[in-house]
Amino acid sequence: MKIGYNGAVASAGDVHISVFDHGFLYGMGLFETLRTYGGRPFLLEKHLARLAESCQRLHIRYTPDTERIAELIRGTAEANGLSENVYVRLTVSAGEGGLGLPTSDYEEPHEILMVKALPEPAPGLYTSGRELRLLRTPRNTPELGLRMKSLHYMNSIAAKRELVESGASIGSEGLMLTAEGWLAEGIVSNLFFAMDGAVHTPSLDTGILPGITREHVLQLAREAGYPVHEGRYRWEQLLDADEVWTTNSIQELVPATRLTDAEGRSFQPKAGSSAGPIFRDLHEQYLSGTGGSGS
Repeated sequence: MKIGYNGAVASAGDVHISVFDHGFLYGMGLFETLRTYGGRPFLLEKHLARLAESCQRLHIRYTPDTERIAELIRGTAEANGLSENVYVRLTVSAGEGGLGLPTSDYEEPHEILMVKALPEPAPGLYTSGRELRLLRTPRNTPELGLRMKSLHYMNSIAAKRELVESGASIGSEGLMLTAEGWLAEGIVSNLFFAMDGAVHTPSLDTGILPGITREHVLQLAREAGYPVHEGRYRWEQLLDADEVWTTNSIQELVPATRLTDAEGRSFQPKAGSSAGPIFRDLHEQYLSGTGGSGS
């Protein structure tokens, strides 16, 4: 496998990260996950802006250049025999810092870029939807107030294990609440629902990730004339919704047509077993802006 490493394409087996790298020792690192359409990275500037802001908060001296990263994505994809629609992960690890907690900036971070072919979506995923299952694992609170897409992923891994062991259907997503019981987000997605013609999503003050796709969908909803509300909501409000869907950069928007609580009881949004009209409208707008074929 070929990867991008510190700006150049290299064989993964030839790349070595020090055991003293603080990404390994203390989880001091960040990543972005995105995809390409027709070979073009979608919303790359926004992903890199979030990455740069998070690096600054963690005192990691790394400033990504959009044109350089776009070229590195292209070169790494080509080196792996990939071209059109590609899954991309860009990781920035803090670099070596020795044992002990540092007080100075990380001056020499490592940049690692990995690509793979996008998995084919399940048949009917964007029309018939999937299960969204409520988990008992709570969403942990972010370390520095605003959640970053950091290498601290224990909470999400625990949630994924719970989802698999719960008997949820294949391809389902898990939904986490905050410790106070507010709707938070999926394991790898942000949450949306529609009620009485308005679009709702949990607010950032619940501790959720400020997702790039979440932000883009909010913008699309406003431009389409839908009232948009970011707030604090309960599971019971989700059960009363007309439509429910989740968002992330790889799967775009995915309808949730089956809602299952932690006891295994299932419910349906009012739109039933098919994607609702607001979802279909926003998903169509989303795809039209990608510049390539999506789902």
